[in-house]
Amino acid sequence: MFDKLGEPLSEEETRKVIDDVATAIVKRRLETPAVLFLEMNKPLSYLAGQGLIVAMPFLAPIVGAERMGRFSRFLQKPENVERLIQRIEELSEERDEKKAQSEK
Repeated sequence: MFDKLGEPLSEEETRKVIDDVATAIVKRRLETPAVLFLEMNKPLSYLAGQGLIVAMPFLAPIVGAERMGRFSRFLQKPENVERLIQRIEELSEERDEKKAQSEK
């Protein structure tokens, strides 16, 4: 687990993290605060990833070491945060379109 922390995520792993996080955010209808938070903190994403590594001994028993390591590696590239924001917006629009169609 800890030997992979310096390696970037593969494209497949990155897509999975993006989809998992975006789906959870949209499911809870937290798109607006999440996008606002991510946009404001995008320049600090690398530091957040490093902070997760520091907090791993405390959070890993709750969240899981594998999940923490994967998200830490995800945050090492600021462009991943932008991709996450775009995916949240896409899923939110899809949900709104489905709702509009069902109301007709």
